[in-house]
Amino acid sequence: MSSEHMQIGEVAARTELSLRTIRHYEETGLVIPSARSQGGFRLYTEADVARLMVIRRMKPLGFTLDEMRDLLDATDLLDSGEQLPPADRDELLTRIRGFEQAAQRRVDDLRVQLARAEEFAATLAERLPRTPTP
Repeated sequence: MSSEHMQIGEVAARTELSLRTIRHYEETGLVIPSARSQGGFRLYTEADVARLMVIRRMKPLGFTLDEMRDLLDATDLLDSGEQLPPADRDELLTRIRGFEQAAQRRVDDLRVQLARAEEFAATLAERLPRTPTP
């Protein structure tokens, strides 16, 4: 195995994703291992880990697998080094901008939810007697 390749266990540890989740993302075509060992083990590169991190960051914001795939496809094309016609490049950037705006809206919504949850926790704490907890 090359030093630039990692097995799925190391990737799971680095991304804090379960083996099952990583395999699911492979089954859905979101992240395909870059190679296989002679024994058939999945082998991943830093680029694969980066791709998994994008997915991991999108998941709590409620993006669907199709949306994740769409964003990854757009970033893959932009990062390919391929000379794209200006109109195609602009369309990809517009798609990515749409994801950035959607992510920001979802972050804002989560901040509101967090503030409400903190208010609720504080309300409960105020109802408890003021004795030190062990």
